[in-house]
Amino acid sequence: MKSLALAGMSLAALLTGATALSAKTLVYCSEGSPENFTPALNTTGTSFDAARPIFNKLTEFERGSTKVVPALAESWTVSDDGKVFTFKLRKGVKFHSVPGFKPTRDFNANDVLFAFNRQGDDKHPYHKISGGKYDYYSDMDMPKNVKSIEKMDDYTVKMTLNEPNAPILANLAMDFMSIPSAEYAEQLQKAGKLEQFDQVPVGTGPFSFVAYQKDAVIRYKANPDFWGEKAKVDDLVYAITPDPTARYSKLKAGECHFMIAPRPADLAEMQKDQTLKVINQPGLNIAYWAFNVQKPPFDKKEVRQAFNMAIDKAAIIRDVYLGAGQAAVNLIPPTLWSYNTAVKGYAFDQAKAKELLEKAGVKTPLEIDLWYMPVQRPYNPNAKRIAEMMQADLAKVGVNAKLVTYEWGEYRKRAQQGEHMTAQLGWTGDNGDPDNFFFLRGCSGARAGGQNITKWCNKDYDERLIKARGLSNQEARAKLYEEMQVIENEEAPDLKIAHSVVYEAMRANVEGYKQSPFGSHQFNGVDVK
Repeated sequence: MKSLALAGMSLAALLTGATALSAKTLVYCSEGSPENFTPALNTTGTSFDAARPIFNKLTEFERGSTKVVPALAESWTVSDDGKVFTFKLRKGVKFHSVPGFKPTRDFNANDVLFAFNRQGDDKHPYHKISGGKYDYYSDMDMPKNVKSIEKMDDYTVKMTLNEPNAPILANLAMDFMSIPSAEYAEQLQKAGKLEQFDQVPVGTGPFSFVAYQKDAVIRYKANPDFWGEKAKVDDLVYAITPDPTARYSKLKAGECHFMIAPRPADLAEMQKDQTLKVINQPGLNIAYWAFNVQKPPFDKKEVRQAFNMAIDKAAIIRDVYLGAGQAAVNLIPPTLWSYNTAVKGYAFDQAKAKELLEKAGVKTPLEIDLWYMPVQRPYNPNAKRIAEMMQADLAKVGVNAKLVTYEWGEYRKRAQQGEHMTAQLGWTGDNGDPDNFFFLRGCSGARAGGQNITKWCNKDYDERLIKARGLSNQEARAKLYEEMQVIENEEAPDLKIAHSVVYEAMRANVEGYKQSPFGSHQFNGVDVK
């Protein structure tokens, strides 16, 4: 078998085409190892990218766009009250085979019910497997929104909501709603091997899983039975390369065809290289510094406002983003509808910051921690350098910041539990709806383990957040979102750092790649000439 031959080959052999089959291979220099291959369990782009070739959802985003299009659901109808969605499922969709499993049936309604019930039903046999945390499902308020999910027949599913929910079709297109094989799950359950389900994945996507070597390589092969836009290469390889300089070296040497997150400092050289192609677009993203409002003195609004005034954002944009970004004022980027241009944020004013701290009763020197991310992200090209610049600014207002970091999975877990006083984090939008940013400061996400790491919960903000989800009129929703931006600016649970321009680099012979507004990577339809 080709897959077994590939599994035993070195990366160098793959890249030089040293295979008897002369398979066409696309190599992606990714930046990290996935936690597993079940998107429902994860929250990071690294893990989503690793699972994306394998799975489909009911609805999906058109490649390179925010447009929601039919996928495993070929059509749907919505009741007059906006609460009942009836999905007609695509027929003839084949699942992948993996060692020990060969599907005996096509995709059907049972697989859709599995995707919902594993996350939403705590009695489901897979609910507690692999840690059993479904942060996206919870933070998108799916437990509150979804009243029931029913199989009407093998190719019809009815979803009933408790209240109308404007972003729901876009939410279903997000990675956490990827649909796996229920038949595979049942087979593993009978064999007592439930954990294998999340490590050796089976989906319906353009590529099937072959092998994974932690911190080194993930291998996939083209799915010849794929129902949609097919793979144009035989094999897809993720060469896991955390260091951006090493990724660039591999790209220049032809050891990978595509790389994530080039360093801003390397862009000028890359753009001059005729063997490479560099693309960019404004990022649907935000980098921020969160203040944990449950830990004094950040329980005081005036302190949080003072910290906003203490940091020279313009210097960070200039020295770290090298101009490939703009200072952020609101959670959403200015390219997204409902952006409130009347909100002006906080001017850099260290004298005023000192004055506010004094008024709030803060005794200096104040000791705090300042957590910085251990990974590079398009919205934050160098978290440690930003932390060092913040540390220097804070020292000038009598604040001693101790820099702290952890391995990425541990960092996120600890921050979501609220162990930090302050922590850097960020977000790249998943679905093109403002709700997908504003939920980051919602009360449901402020729980222990939730994605609102400020732990700020404001009744006025949250009421508007929930109300906006139930409205279909975009103008009415925009008005609520504009009001929320005013509330959040005044309360200052975070310092918003930047919205970045997202750059991606590839070999000049890569064709057909479409840059995603969500920062995701999709390789069906991509060719290596």
